[in-house]
Amino acid sequence: MSRIAYVNGRYRDIRDASVNIEDRGYQFSDGVYEVCEVRGGKIVDLPRHMTRLQRSLRELQIAMPMQLTSLEAVIHEVTRRNRVTYGIVYLQVTRGVARRDHAFPAQAVRPAVVVTARSLNFDKNQETAARGIGVITIPENRWPRVDIKSVALLPNVLAKQQAREKGAYEAWFVDSDGHVTEGASSNAWIVTGDGKVVTRSADQGILAGVTRAVLRDVIASLQMSLEERPFTPAEAYGAAEAFVTASSQIVMPVVTIDSRPVADGKPGPVATRLREQFHRFSAFS
Repeated sequence: MSRIAYVNGRYRDIRDASVNIEDRGYQFSDGVYEVCEVRGGKIVDLPRHMTRLQRSLRELQIAMPMQLTSLEAVIHEVTRRNRVTYGIVYLQVTRGVARRDHAFPAQAVRPAVVVTARSLNFDKNQETAARGIGVITIPENRWPRVDIKSVALLPNVLAKQQAREKGAYEAWFVDSDGHVTEGASSNAWIVTGDGKVVTRSADQGILAGVTRAVLRDVIASLQMSLEERPFTPAEAYGAAEAFVTASSQIVMPVVTIDSRPVADGKPGPVATRLREQFHRFSAFS
């Protein structure tokens, strides 16, 4: 079956879908995006994603491309047309098309919108979670506004590639104070020896992940102890458990950090339980 994309008002076969060469997202990374999980053919936590999208757009002074209800309808329609029951839907909004100039266009232009969806392999994802993943740590080298979900992801791309070259799945950025910020495409977590779940506060140089926000509710419901504070790679090396969170991974156990095993090198009970309970606290639409 051919995949279908929505591009600026039209549903097109993905092989024929295209954007203007002077789209500012292409030339300047002048845009934002969201990735939502699709489960059982429904979008997971769409209201939270739309809230974050609107914040990112405001921070970059980009107008909403259409009414929120219309945008949500497009997201659902792209998911339906691609017959995705388990996978992801990707939404990108850029400032639009204008003659190349670093400053904003003198005359307002219409924001450009792209929506795609694709299926993922559920069994493969479960197998990955059952064995866990490896991460590496690298120096933080991104711009300070990582709280904006911008399409300017080149440092993240290079970090992911460095992880792949070292046989790992993810890279954790470490700031100038020696603390882990977040992953190249995920939020970073550890579990201490006395059972406290630790992750960096979302107001300290990280993206406020939607999965992260839902997991806070899961942790509270299970009456686990949560500490939102920085942690160092050294603390992570000695942790009882570690894991990452992201829309496409939910809760993914980390079993090695910089090639060192975390505890016994196997997914731990806390991460496993949080993963199992996660969708009880998600909103489906």
